[in-house]
Amino acid sequence: MENKPTHEQARLHLQLFEERREARMRQAREWFFKNYQPETLDDAMRIAPPGTEAGQFGMMVLTYWEQACALLNYGLLHEDLFFETAGEFFGVWESAKTVIPQFREKFKNPHFLGNLEKTAQRYETWMEKRAPGHIAIMRQMMKQMRAQMAKAA
Repeated sequence: MENKPTHEQARLHLQLFEERREARMRQAREWFFKNYQPETLDDAMRIAPPGTEAGQFGMMVLTYWEQACALLNYGLLHEDLFFETAGEFFGVWESAKTVIPQFREKFKNPHFLGNLEKTAQRYETWMEKRAPGHIAIMRQMMKQMRAQMAKAA
């Protein structure tokens, strides 16, 4: 690795990891990956209605990763270290990306989850250079998991 993370970047990275381990956040993350696969804004509102626990879980996960990605985009985290150890954000983006343009339009905020999107795009490029085909396989696996969850519901 040509440029190593600084001690400060490593500490911040570990702090983010610790926050992901907090009990309520673990619960929200588990809920998110089991339940949040909206195709439309209406789906998103039905799956995670504002003011409900599901809505809180959805926003907790989305905003956690938006903040973590903002720290990365502002250079406070080391990109290679982040990408090597924190791929969950990409799964969050993949789950939400189809409805984000609708959220942006409805709420007149073209920047909603912009840090998450920017980071996911960079990650995809980074990963394709390191492990060509990995992203396609992960997308296929997530599609199969969603189909299995839909059958179980």
